Amino acid sequence: MLFYSDICKLIFAFILPPLGVFLETGCGADLLINICLTILGWIPGIIHAMYVFRQTMFAESDN
Repeated sequence: MLFYSDICKLIFAFILPPLGVFLETGCGADLLINICLTILGWIPGIIHAMYVFRQTMFAESDN
């Protein structure tokens, strides 16, 4: 189930992928990977941000 905060994170992940990843996972390896991918190209950053968001959604639904 998506909440308002999740929708905001998705919007941030589309506009500025590292911000969306930071809001979802905090400062860690995922953020560093996303920053590098976003520097290489905006689309790879978006794809990775959506992947991270989806993985955390599945992890929350398993609990």
